Amino acid sequence: MIRRSNYLDLITEVFDIHSVCALLGPRQCGKTTLARLYAEQIYKNKAEVHYFDLEHPRDLNALSSPALALEALNGLIIIDEIQRRPDLFPYLRYLSDYSDKKFLILGSASRDLIHQSSETLAGRISYIELNPFWLKEVGDFRKHWQRGGFPKSYLASSDTASERWRFDYITTFLERDLASIGFSANPSLMRRLWAMVAHYHGQTANYSEIGRSLDLTDKTIKRYLEILEGAFMIRLLKPWFENLGKRQVKSPKVYVRDSGLLHSLLDITSSNLTTHPKIGASFEGYALEEVIRSLNLDKAQVYFWATEKGAELDLLVIQGDKRYGYEFKFSDSPTISKSMRIAQQDLSLSNLTIINPGNHSYKLEEAISVIGLENFLVSPKT
Repeated sequence: MIRRSNYLDLITEVFDIHSVCALLGPRQCGKTTLARLYAEQIYKNKAEVHYFDLEHPRDLNALSSPALALEALNGLIIIDEIQRRPDLFPYLRYLSDYSDKKFLILGSASRDLIHQSSETLAGRISYIELNPFWLKEVGDFRKHWQRGGFPKSYLASSDTASERWRFDYITTFLERDLASIGFSANPSLMRRLWAMVAHYHGQTANYSEIGRSLDLTDKTIKRYLEILEGAFMIRLLKPWFENLGKRQVKSPKVYVRDSGLLHSLLDITSSNLTTHPKIGASFEGYALEEVIRSLNLDKAQVYFWATEKGAELDLLVIQGDKRYGYEFKFSDSPTISKSMRIAQQDLSLSNLTIINPGNHSYKLEEAISVIGLENFLVSPKT
């Protein structure tokens, strides 16, 4: 078992400050397992741990009367799949104010989609985003890149079993899980949309083009993509733009966040992983997610940058008054491009790091370095 001790420590830190901790992440990324590990580690008396799974009819019915179900309990109360009952938040506020109970709430939707929590529990709750396994936790670059980080996909007994699990996950997500966050759409339409997103992986999202293909409006496509983002399936990386006297791209880039799901959507298997035409885009999205997580960055700190004349930077990180650039290259010996020069000058980058799948680290210039992804994760730095 991979204990994910860093997340266990984060939960402990949150409960030192707040009475409510929200553990949010995609379905089957390990939230329930982590919650049970935390309970076992902290609460030696099992009678002090109470678990409600809102996918179970019994627990869902029990919480239809939250006062009867929760008020008499002491210790840690875990509520799984909270997005199914967002109306519980006002009552959790009452209990957090007038008792010493601790609430560990688990959800498969982002805080942006669980509107009531941010409004009702302000000042009483802290959020932790739990992602599938990342490379630093598992250590096998090729296997992790190929299968992705979902525990049952990564730990499957064979590549075939991993692929089967991922296909089933996509089907279940589209046919059942989207409805649990209050979103109803035709599953076959959403499958087509998600497949199109996979083909756009690493490119700017052209809402009009996607909309024409699906006979939907730009506004509808934008909303659907925001729902997929809120369910942790895709990343919409915003562009950075400012008045530099140049026409700059102002649409977001789109990525499928888990490389294993991307490969299933594009029919990339273990046999064609390094020869598939989308291999460069796959590595870019995979490495981008790893870098963002290793640097513990939030959405307000990460962007891409591009001009309409073709200059581009894969990842721009804003930290205070400093700007750092990252390029992701599936190449053994990447070189400095004209585009990198323009980005370095126009954005006043403190440094620019080129991430590749190799095992070497070296400087191309004083402020431009090449570093292998695994080496970067050992000692991440901007």
